[in-house]
Amino acid sequence: MKPAQMAKLRIFSLYFLLPGLAGLIVSALVSAHYLDTLPKWPAPEEMRMTPRDIHGVIVYQTVEEDRNLNLMEYSSIGVFLVGLVSGFVYLEKWNSARVRAADKNEELARKPTGA
Repeated sequence: MKPAQMAKLRIFSLYFLLPGLAGLIVSALVSAHYLDTLPKWPAPEEMRMTPRDIHGVIVYQTVEEDRNLNLMEYSSIGVFLVGLVSGFVYLEKWNSARVRAADKNEELARKPTGA
């Protein structure tokens, strides 16, 4: 793989890893906020009847809050996994390029210098 392609693959993986990680952090913050602010029992007058287990504590939220948090969590995981897989591909390509370069250098070192 050419160095320019390797650089693009590295940037591609970072463009997915970092937003995915940021999304996971934000969804964890939202979950912690829900744990502190949402009621621990159903509140039909507020339409908070959808249960969510956060660290072993059941809180009740609206259907929209549940859908938004699920979307944030699952999309962040998906984006992070795309970045992680592309990062592993980059590392494998980078490693194989280094091995090839080391083999080439070793071959050159073995060649007798002609007189």
